[in-house]
Amino acid sequence: MRIVIAGGHGQIALRLERLLAAREHEVAGIIRKPEQADDLRDAGAEAVVLDLESASVDEVAAVLEGAGAAVFAAGAGPGSTTERKDTVDRGAAVLFADAAERAGVRRYVIVSSMGADPDHRGDDIFDHYLRAKGAADAYVMGRQGLDTTVLRPGMLTNDAGTGVVNLAPSTGRGPVPRDDVAATLVELVETPATAGLTLELISGTVPVAEAVKNAASSG
Repeated sequence: MRIVIAGGHGQIALRLERLLAAREHEVAGIIRKPEQADDLRDAGAEAVVLDLESASVDEVAAVLEGAGAAVFAAGAGPGSTTERKDTVDRGAAVLFADAAERAGVRRYVIVSSMGADPDHRGDDIFDHYLRAKGAADAYVMGRQGLDTTVLRPGMLTNDAGTGVVNLAPSTGRGPVPRDDVAATLVELVETPATAGLTLELISGTVPVAEAVKNAASSG
């Protein structure tokens, strides 16, 4: 299956690309900077240079043409302005969803954040981030032409993955290695029965594949 990942050079995305390529999926990652392309190729993914802050729906849809799934893993990143929280964390996710619909790609998985809420209060940068992510989640979940799963990880770490997690509509706060987030995303992409679910993810005791299977059956 061809899988297109927005934010293809992110820490989670690069891990995800390696895992998907190892399962013999055809993977493409959308990046802004041409100099990032070698890292994607090393991960087994095709690099597509396209700025989601300025691209049109048609331009993004052309990249998504023929894909079986779309994964939104882009983010404005630490140190970015409130304006970019809106243009990337919300706007790019909306654009990517609109383009997926136009290209006929139903499966849509979005990496969100624990606590994301369009009505979140506060004036700090992180408050803006949580509102932007919450607005993006609400938008994509409302698209009739998409089978969307929202994944909301806890505090991200670079610890080695354990392969065991707690995945549920509500888990409580906690850390989770990026390795395990990527492994969970692989299973979610391949499990369309999780469509319509918003799931939180932290480290736990259940093997990733089993955790996703459980979420699908309880959803």
